[in-house]
Amino acid sequence: MLVAGVDEAGRGCVIGPLVVAGICVKSEVLPLLVELGVKDSKLLTAKKREALYPEILKLTQSHHIIKVPPSQIDKVVHSARRLHRLNRLEAQTMAQVIEALKPDHAYVDAADVLAYRFGSHIRECLSVKARIVARHKADRIYPVVSAASIIAKVERDREIANLRAEYGDFGSGYLIDDKTMVFLKRLLDELGDYPSCVRKSWEPARRAKAEHGTEQKTLI
Repeated sequence: MLVAGVDEAGRGCVIGPLVVAGICVKSEVLPLLVELGVKDSKLLTAKKREALYPEILKLTQSHHIIKVPPSQIDKVVHSARRLHRLNRLEAQTMAQVIEALKPDHAYVDAADVLAYRFGSHIRECLSVKARIVARHKADRIYPVVSAASIIAKVERDREIANLRAEYGDFGSGYLIDDKTMVFLKRLLDELGDYPSCVRKSWEPARRAKAEHGTEQKTLI
């Protein structure tokens, strides 16, 4: 039996892509993932995640990664029922990963407050026959999802490292980081708008741009 785990990294970040990753393993390999020491990627250091990444891939039958760009996220968030639509986008992307992996069972980390609804949205998008189990904190419950979370986080970290090399230090890129807000304002000062790596629909980005526009008018 083939078992898949699917998780994401970067959902709440104002900078960079949303990365959705899935791995598929034979059921008898699951104990080996536990032996590797996989766990929720947020509980591991970046160095440990990088070390586990190739070891996880050695155990997989297949893996699949999708990087959703900020422009696609913005298109969804600008529409009505923003959170609902973002959840649907994530469910659709996870369904694409599962389609590529073709497992018998797939365990996913649910983004919706109603885990069963998130699972239903994934099933609606599938043509392959797979049993879908959607759970909150699945990355802490199922080792196969923990492993997927590590793959997603490493891929996302690499994307962020490339962006930092191009634009400089922008902090964590998350909503509560003051350094990120300073970075957004600097981009507006230097470029007059945000580059493609910024999720323009995110509230902090919109607020910073609105304030920047006001300041520009005042200067004129």
